[in-house]
Amino acid sequence: MLKITVQDRPSGTVKPVHGVGQPPMRGLDTSMFHYLTEAGIPFSRLHDVGGYFAADMFVDIPNLFRDFSADPEDPASYDFAFTDVLIKRLVESGVEPFFRLGVTIENYCRIKAYRIFPPADNLKWAKICEGVIRHYTEGWAEGYRFPIRYWEIWNEPDNEPDPLENPMWRGTKEQFYELYETASIYLKKRFPHLKIGGYGSCGFYALFNKEAPPDANVGARYDYFMEFFDGFLEMLKKTSAPLDFFSWHSYGSVENNIICAEYARKRLDEAGYAGAEIFCNEWNLEIHAKGTLWHAACCGAMLAAFSRVPLDGAMFYDAQYSVSDYGGLFNPLTKRPFPAYYAFAMFNELYRLGGQLDVEVSGAPGLYACAATDGTVSRLMLANISGCSTEDTVIDLPGSKAPTRCREIFAEGLDAGIREVEFNGIIEKNKVLLFDF
Repeated sequence: MLKITVQDRPSGTVKPVHGVGQPPMRGLDTSMFHYLTEAGIPFSRLHDVGGYFAADMFVDIPNLFRDFSADPEDPASYDFAFTDVLIKRLVESGVEPFFRLGVTIENYCRIKAYRIFPPADNLKWAKICEGVIRHYTEGWAEGYRFPIRYWEIWNEPDNEPDPLENPMWRGTKEQFYELYETASIYLKKRFPHLKIGGYGSCGFYALFNKEAPPDANVGARYDYFMEFFDGFLEMLKKTSAPLDFFSWHSYGSVENNIICAEYARKRLDEAGYAGAEIFCNEWNLEIHAKGTLWHAACCGAMLAAFSRVPLDGAMFYDAQYSVSDYGGLFNPLTKRPFPAYYAFAMFNELYRLGGQLDVEVSGAPGLYACAATDGTVSRLMLANISGCSTEDTVIDLPGSKAPTRCREIFAEGLDAGIREVEFNGIIEKNKVLLFDF
């Protein structure tokens, strides 16, 4: 018998783990942003923005400041035109940009690298970033006063141990530490009220006996990821450089990511950064199953798991509207959501309630649960990735309540969505359910 027990008092708040990476756009077409609003997506991390159509237009520092020899204090040195459109539309859609200060990945750097080299002058690079932040938060250079809190220094500088093979950082790890030290100290002094951090770590796959899913694209690099992280923490301790948040990535399983989150928290605490927030701001799993109920269930399970581990937020990679393997939320043929999108929409119903309720699941490995309440309305989300259906399910709710409503994610042909169903005690495999009580 499967028993699901929901506690009666909140143990904390539901965290914004249903963020996404780059938003669903092509060029300047942001017509699909309403889906972000409808699912209550809290963050859109701005990395790899633009894809095949506009990689030289948005967000990246070389796009915003095209001539490194120019004066970073002169508004004329900047080109904010296209990024302004993106940021404005995100804010209008109720989504907070999580701004990556750096460059887009260059997957074909083995042929030629363009923008992934260490800056020629770290302090000048920091001052350029200052101009970007001023434009979007202080109104400088005919800009805006948007409440953008998180400013992330670079992305995956640890991607390869050999700089000539690294599609994100054509330099040594020591050169990155120097960049982070200089930029974080400068920017935090200039903007003490904002969150300055990084570095978009490739993750901690070496914790799992050197096993990782093929989708992670990590090969034999696991140990270098850990070595890079160790060196980064040593640099922080030696320099007292600020770290308001640490970001890491994973394309591993739900259970592995629980371990990764706990590991990151433990290491930061030991290094004296107990106050630093932690974000898994790139995650995905079973990417080749996108468009299926199985992928929706995997996403629902990850959201439920992330809600109870030491994370302050998370971002799915990603919400792009394209043929990319990683674009798992929207069908590039129909411009409509895949089933996985609705896992984010369901989780948002818990997030909006605010108070997280602890849930215990016994008798069903592979079933993940999350519950929340606002004191009047309560909801329970279940995601079954066990590979089999569960029967004779007992849901033990506070005050011996019974569920008043049950909804499920469905997929029929090219259509997907959420619909009401009668709960008969069976949780079918690959199902995501939402109960009101």
